[in-house]
Amino acid sequence: MLHAVLVINKSGGLIYNRDFGNGIAKLSSNEYLVLAGTFHGVHAITCQISPVAGSQGIELLESQNLNIYCYQSPTGLKFVIITKSRFQNHELVCKRLYDIYSDYAMKNPFYTPEMPIRAELFDANVAKLVKQINQ
Repeated sequence: MLHAVLVINKSGGLIYNRDFGNGIAKLSSNEYLVLAGTFHGVHAITCQISPVAGSQGIELLESQNLNIYCYQSPTGLKFVIITKSRFQNHELVCKRLYDIYSDYAMKNPFYTPEMPIRAELFDANVAKLVKQINQ
């Protein structure tokens, strides 16, 4: 089950978030902003301290009850999903979210890159994807 979707811009700002389901506690807008900034910082640090040359930073945080998976796009956007701990296909879902972003946010003439996503088609297609996953 997919619980939440976040999109973080390359400077660490939260540009999209949405909760799905009721498997985790609801966070306030401020808590999501803090989560995005903290995750961005941890991601940047793990890129630098990784013993593997060319590391892309943290990809998966696992806990007993949930996972936080991050896919960093070639443009530097981070697509973060919060899922149940046994969820599979994290990377596939995040890449599909990137496709939706490319199709419905970036191709929207009224959208400015790196700014909050306020595109109805983007939001509707994210909801459709999550509905398919959570069935």
